[in-house]
Amino acid sequence: MNYLVSITSQGQISIPKKLLNQYNFGNVQKAIVRAGDAGRIIVEPVADFLSLKGVIKTKKKFSAKKIREQFEKHLATRHLI
Repeated sequence: MNYLVSITSQGQISIPKKLLNQYNFGNVQKAIVRAGDAGRIIVEPVADFLSLKGVIKTKKKFSAKKIREQFEKHLATRHLI
């Protein structure tokens, strides 16, 4: 099914709720956007790394801001191919 969406002057779009549910975006707040074939744009959900908080126990302390910055940097470089 096709949906007509508006693109704001700042390049933002709203993804229809039916598609968000269908493709498991759920409460995902990050996505990878990349160019596809034939002028298409591909949007893929990415789980927020900080949602795993507390899964691994360690005595080391890291700031949430630093962890998020490094995770976003990793995602950006991983998908620049």
